[in-house]
Amino acid sequence: MKIPPYLQPGDKVAVVCPASYIKGDIEIGVKTLESWGLTVQIGSSVTSQFHQFAGEDSLRASDLQQALDNPEIKAIIAGRGGYGSVRIIDNLDFNQFTANPKWLVGFSDITVIHSHIQRQFGIPTIHGQMAKSFADSTFEALETLKNALFGKPMDITYANNDFPNRSGESEGILIGGNLAILQSILASVSDAKYDGKILFIEDVGESHYNVDRMLWTLKRADKFNNLKGLIVGGFTSLRDSEPPFGQRFEEIIMDKVNEFDFPIAFGFPAGHITDNRALVLGGKIKLNVEGTKVSLTYLS
Repeated sequence: MKIPPYLQPGDKVAVVCPASYIKGDIEIGVKTLESWGLTVQIGSSVTSQFHQFAGEDSLRASDLQQALDNPEIKAIIAGRGGYGSVRIIDNLDFNQFTANPKWLVGFSDITVIHSHIQRQFGIPTIHGQMAKSFADSTFEALETLKNALFGKPMDITYANNDFPNRSGESEGILIGGNLAILQSILASVSDAKYDGKILFIEDVGESHYNVDRMLWTLKRADKFNNLKGLIVGGFTSLRDSEPPFGQRFEEIIMDKVNEFDFPIAFGFPAGHITDNRALVLGGKIKLNVEGTKVSLTYLS
């Protein structure tokens, strides 16, 4: 595993938008990054719009490519998610990035880029708050992101009382992200290998039946067969049908993995929620689940 260098005060970071355009501004995000001692470079995609995208595909790809290649840029932070990363991922050249890795931060649609990097290069990236979401973030979420970028401890311990976890302990490389995105890149060159990994999933705005369908898709593709663990983050703003689907989203998930024996942690503080704690995808972790108590410890 080739771990990107951790940041130091005075380092320059780039904010770019590989997907949808930004509504409003990212002033709070920029000021927060500057308060960490960083210099912020704003990419042209941040202030661009082409229909729902942050500029045309060529502009977004060029903006991200420049940030990947520029040796002065020590980390890349997505401005927001939305939709559009899949439209540019195959046009990116990661040669400079793999030779001189740097941290890439984002969640939601940025799962495309995270998963692509995990599958192709095995370089850790950060699933965490984006420049736009800094404004609504909890202190804890931003602190874990800062710690991840600067190489400080970021182990997470919490208690989940909303739905029964499955107890157990395991170690493995952490992968995952947004469930809808993971399903959409199935069988592509961006589809991470799941065997022996600990999978994190989250989603927003989906119907219960569609969560069920996406999980069935992963199950039928044998993605759960050799997992070491499952971490379930926020599944927010879900929509039920009429008549109702008849299950909570946690029950929908458990139905697909009941036959396996790996530990399962529900209620993890990450996803489309204000308390979106940073996770190092591609990092090796230990997952310990004891009843309602969950701990995630980084081993590398």
